[in-house]
Amino acid sequence: MPSFDTVSEVDMHEVTNAVDQANRDLDTRWDFKNVEASFERKDDIVQLSAEQEFQLEQMADMLRTALSKRKLDVKSLVKGNISKSGKQTKWDYNIQQGIDQPTCKKIVKIIKDSKIKVQASIQGDKVRVTGKKRDELQETMALLRASELDIPLQFNNFRD
Repeated sequence: MPSFDTVSEVDMHEVTNAVDQANRDLDTRWDFKNVEASFERKDDIVQLSAEQEFQLEQMADMLRTALSKRKLDVKSLVKGNISKSGKQTKWDYNIQQGIDQPTCKKIVKIIKDSKIKVQASIQGDKVRVTGKKRDELQETMALLRASELDIPLQFNNFRD
């Protein structure tokens, strides 16, 4: 039977490239001259540090732009901790990987409510969708793309 997996994954190498690009952009901006500001990536966290909060907001826009240029979905960034030490303020942005249980259940409910003849099952941090016809699976993909979920979705492991 044809099937596919619905996942939410981010290519961490591309995130590293986007952070490097944002750091290069930061060096060329005149409004950040003589300002101690930087982007840093640690595992699944991108840390922004600057002296003022409005500078951090500008840096967050720069990061979003760099991610979108690399074709990464900005919805995967989740604002985390805010910390101050001395004259530096740091913002952490967590990079969301995988689909959490409530969102998996929401995806299954969307599929079941659509009355498309497919079965959806939760398998860890992904949702597997199986059906008899390829067209039904493609219709399900279109339905999930159109749904308003807070996370980016990808479809992989398509079996015919």
